[in-house]
Amino acid sequence: MPSVALAKDGAADPQESDFYKITTFETPKETALEVGSIDLLPDGKLIMGTRRGEIWIVSGAGSSDASNVSYQLFASGLHEVLGIAYNPKDKNIYATTRYEITRLKDVDGDGRADVFDNVNDSWGVSGDYHEYAIGSRFDQAGDLWVTLCLTGSFNSNAEFRGWALRIKPDGTMVPTCSGIRSPAGIGFDAAGEAYYCDNQGPWHGSCTLQHLVPGSFQGHPGGNIWYDKAPNMGPRPIDPIPAAFQNGRKRGDKTPHVDPGRMVTERERIKQLLPPAVYLVHGKIGNSASAIICDLSSGKFGPFSKQLFVADQSHSNLSRVFLETINGIKQGVVFPFRSGFKSGLIGGRMDEEGRVFTGGSDRGWGARGGKPFCFEKCEWTGQTPFEVHEMRAQADGFELTFTQPVDPAAAGDLKSYSMREFTYAYREEYGGSEIDEILPKITAAKVAADGKSVHLTISPLTKGHIHELHLDGVRSAEKLPLLHTVGYYTLNEIPAK
Repeated sequence: MPSVALAKDGAADPQESDFYKITTFETPKETALEVGSIDLLPDGKLIMGTRRGEIWIVSGAGSSDASNVSYQLFASGLHEVLGIAYNPKDKNIYATTRYEITRLKDVDGDGRADVFDNVNDSWGVSGDYHEYAIGSRFDQAGDLWVTLCLTGSFNSNAEFRGWALRIKPDGTMVPTCSGIRSPAGIGFDAAGEAYYCDNQGPWHGSCTLQHLVPGSFQGHPGGNIWYDKAPNMGPRPIDPIPAAFQNGRKRGDKTPHVDPGRMVTERERIKQLLPPAVYLVHGKIGNSASAIICDLSSGKFGPFSKQLFVADQSHSNLSRVFLETINGIKQGVVFPFRSGFKSGLIGGRMDEEGRVFTGGSDRGWGARGGKPFCFEKCEWTGQTPFEVHEMRAQADGFELTFTQPVDPAAAGDLKSYSMREFTYAYREEYGGSEIDEILPKITAAKVAADGKSVHLTISPLTKGHIHELHLDGVRSAEKLPLLHTVGYYTLNEIPAK
């Protein structure tokens, strides 16, 4: 793969746009196209659901000429289509709305839905504006997944709010995971494992990428009242300890300096509690994580095959996630990837040609992009950025691999690196700052013979902490700086020696 050599002889450092191009499409004048969900149709078309309850078929978005895009309204009058899925078996469209999954059929072939079938509406809705329902595309078993936001982000006043559900091909509902707060995206990795993004709030110090393992508790106890309606899930988890009960204190005690809990210690008490796979560090990676996109393009989107890309509504950006499994638990690292989208990203999907289609809205929260809504495409230019490709946990530090060979002198210099470790309190109050900071020592940086990897020896490694690694001094063999010089690794488990 070719690389870009722009930083020699005083030239400007490489920029994100050198490697990944964003195309902004004109959208239909008759609507505000607040994209909430996207899926692929045959013949290169897209199907998009919107926050305003419309479904649009899009043609020509894959063309190199943005003026070729065209839109056809397929359906309207639905309630927040935050999940859309095409089923190749029956050739119908399935929409996840706030209150149900709907199967839409175009019987007469005129491009408009004629039949709206209720597939499942077994969850509750109260009218509270927080009660979003985020739907997936079909998984490998033919199921649709739905993650349900709590009522007011604290409670579950409507049935199964705060849960992940699976809807089987016959329409039956299977309660699958509890402990969800405010989901805004759901997707699958290359192996078909399900994940969702939760947002900062009560019991969540930051946005997170979470692994949806059936039977797991994802951390927020507000929806656990529905365990008696989910016998397949087993016993209800014990509740995490509220801050007012920490250290033997009683609720109502106004003595200051209450020390709230930590996810790593509560995991020892609550057997069903599954920690976030990756903390999407608040204010640095984003503030409102949304769509999850897996690169299954076999290299057509660059060197990050099978990695995940996470959109953010607030920061109008995409971040990149590399995951691994240690002691049966998912964990990994998040890097900045591409900023500069025009509005807050909500829906996203990659096609087989490695084109990422995405869009969203700034309504309700605001977004860095500055536009009220958008529909855009992100494509690889064919130039390979110098980046950390993978960051893997080791018993004594981390193994880094790069997209290009490194300069051995720079990559082997301890001064090229720095690290800090921190975590968030696991508490019932909203959000929280970075706490328990540790400044470990990096004692060795061993460059592999092929120049593509570096082993960092670090002490201490801290279970449950985010390990923030800066690589400001690392250079490629062509003397280029890294395009992104920071990564945040969530160390749920430390590998055995």
